[in-house]
Amino acid sequence: MKIKMEKAFLNKVFFIAIPIIIQNFITSSLNIIDTMMIGKLGETEIASVGIANQYFFLLNIIIMGLFSGIGIFVSQYYGKRDIKSIRKLVGVGIVSALIIGIIFTFFARVMPEGIIGLFNTDSKVIKLGTDYLVIVSLSYVFTAISFNYSIASRCVEKTVVPMIASSIALLTNTFLNWVLIFGNLGAPEMGVKGAAYATLVARILEFLIMVSYIYYSKSPLAGNLKELLAFDFKFVKRIINTVIPVVLNEACWGFGSVMYNVIYGRIGTGAIASVQIATTINNLFMVIIFGVGNAALVMVGNQVGRGDNKKAMEYGNNSILLGCLVGAAVAILLAFSANAVVGIYDVSDQVKDWAKAILYVSSLVMIIRVYNIIAIVGVLRGGGDAKVSFAIEGLTMWCIGVPLAILGAFVFNLPVYLVYALCTFEEIVKGIACFFRIRSKKWIKNLVHDENDIEEVVNLQE
Repeated sequence: MKIKMEKAFLNKVFFIAIPIIIQNFITSSLNIIDTMMIGKLGETEIASVGIANQYFFLLNIIIMGLFSGIGIFVSQYYGKRDIKSIRKLVGVGIVSALIIGIIFTFFARVMPEGIIGLFNTDSKVIKLGTDYLVIVSLSYVFTAISFNYSIASRCVEKTVVPMIASSIALLTNTFLNWVLIFGNLGAPEMGVKGAAYATLVARILEFLIMVSYIYYSKSPLAGNLKELLAFDFKFVKRIINTVIPVVLNEACWGFGSVMYNVIYGRIGTGAIASVQIATTINNLFMVIIFGVGNAALVMVGNQVGRGDNKKAMEYGNNSILLGCLVGAAVAILLAFSANAVVGIYDVSDQVKDWAKAILYVSSLVMIIRVYNIIAIVGVLRGGGDAKVSFAIEGLTMWCIGVPLAILGAFVFNLPVYLVYALCTFEEIVKGIACFFRIRSKKWIKNLVHDENDIEEVVNLQE
């Protein structure tokens, strides 16, 4: 595998990745702060909000998969400079966001008690969770459309505005939480309802910032109504064939993560607490990796759409190498800071010891985990190889990771950190599969090739 880490490549990676990294870091940090604020109200309140957000988690899986799949096409069409088709894709995304957002809002408004009751039977939790869900569900359509524009903006190499919009929204959410939850600055003390209104206002604000900028700056995404709705069934069918595997991929990962947490929870309260602490810390360290992965998707996709397969392979290989180098540095930093960071939490010594052990395990497998993230999220998806990405992710998690976790927890009765270690065999097998797939060069699939050369020329001129 020939590697040429050119300055132009590094500049492009950092230009795309840095705003994404900053956005993810702010998101992770403020989510921790929000959780701590709601937690001051009591265990019942934090449980009710957490359960209500499980419903949003399902929505999040669907729209992230959908728009990530559409983003593969946007990045390839941008490489081809086909603005007309990019605007059609944005239109498909808006229509999809409206349909999905309205469906989720409808059920949240009509049967909120039933949704919360699926997770918990405590009447107080159901009451508070219902109060929160009914209000926050009004933001779902705005959130879905914002996701559509945010991911599409990244794919046309405009990453700063999504970062700014998301950061302002998150800061607004945190400030309004402080005001409305606790009744500061003369506002009424609203508790859980205050948290819901803060989220609603923040998500509408994010939507307004994104859409206003896109049309003010005359972005490639800024189509008029006719351009946005110019797609037909044939166009949508092509997209669906790629989008469905990406949605299923996200669903596999999401439900797999839930399954892992169920298993850890069954080991004991201390076990799940240690995993949650370790996961929160680990996520803060991983924001850099996901930034590089998203940059790889855009850069590889652009080259595939342009028809430069050689450059696409070069960018893919370089992205993986860069990711692994960053991963090695992150692993060292995580291992050496684990003791100090875990020490911040006010938990028992046993939970601290387990959390540290999990972080040490995570450090040991960091490079292979990073390799897999860059390969699947960046290179294979960017190259249009969504079906194989889904197969690798789904089979390794559900045929290796989850069964090993069940065996470790319930058959061998291992402590939680060793159960966590067993699950890392999933990453090893996944890494081997990714290596051979990338080496085969069969992952490069130009999804935007148009047999109508005349139309292609017109689009390129636009």
